[in-house]
Amino acid sequence: MSTETAEAPSPRRRIKEMEVMVADVVTETPDTATLVLFTGNDRLDYQPGHFLTVDPHQFESLERFTAFLEDLKGKKEPPRAYSMSSAPHENQLAFTIKEERYASGATKYPPLLSPLLVKRTARGARLVITGFTGPYTLPEDIESRTDHVVHVCAGSGVVPNFSILKHALLHHPRLRHTMVYSNRTWADTIFGRELSALEAKHPQQLRIVHTLTRQQPAPGIAKDVRPGRLTATLLREVVEDPTACRVYLCGPAVSTWDRKAAKEKGVEPTPRFLEGSLAALQEIGVPKANITRESYG
Repeated sequence: MSTETAEAPSPRRRIKEMEVMVADVVTETPDTATLVLFTGNDRLDYQPGHFLTVDPHQFESLERFTAFLEDLKGKKEPPRAYSMSSAPHENQLAFTIKEERYASGATKYPPLLSPLLVKRTARGARLVITGFTGPYTLPEDIESRTDHVVHVCAGSGVVPNFSILKHALLHHPRLRHTMVYSNRTWADTIFGRELSALEAKHPQQLRIVHTLTRQQPAPGIAKDVRPGRLTATLLREVVEDPTACRVYLCGPAVSTWDRKAAKEKGVEPTPRFLEGSLAALQEIGVPKANITRESYG
């Protein structure tokens, strides 16, 4: 996970390690799950958009695989970062994980931790998490900077924006939100029903536009669903004043592995969602300083 933000760095937060119990496992899509955590009496001090980390070394079932990858890479496997899907005002802590897949020729190493968390974590399981941190958050004075927040997401990039959105609708009632959320099919759409419910509850504050790249929209799945990829044309339609909005952009980006593979072939890496969306936002006139972005890939 990588984040770039136009905001000045916030003071360094104290990172806390805690043991938690998995109170529930919610299947969001065939390859995505939300782990709802019981934290006991631990004080949960986090902001919407923050992430936590999970160290793979704590799992005995991954011990051999972790050791093999460390030998292969010549370095220690780092903790993995996962965005919070809960918001601070909610009673339970939750984070959402999309299972990474190994694709021959496109992925250098097989995924280590996400398959276990998504497919092999049961209620009652205990794990150690570290959190909470990250600069992908709303500034405290957001209402003095804009009245329109635009969320541009793809896949599991919706997770931190979902947390931000729930918090802002409650604590910043003067803000309007537009979310443009891209997926391959409706079955891949994380929090689809929850987002529709939020839109119905806050019709004056929230507009959600879904784009599906590999499925023609079917009647009734959501209020506004478009075929194809996110484009500058669509952004022009939903962002009436590009110079005045604040954008939170999150989704898959060109990875270090993509860059190395492209360099070996003597070509430029193919842009992914984040690079394409950033270009489209700049094309319609959103100032770079108004875009906060977080990427994965």
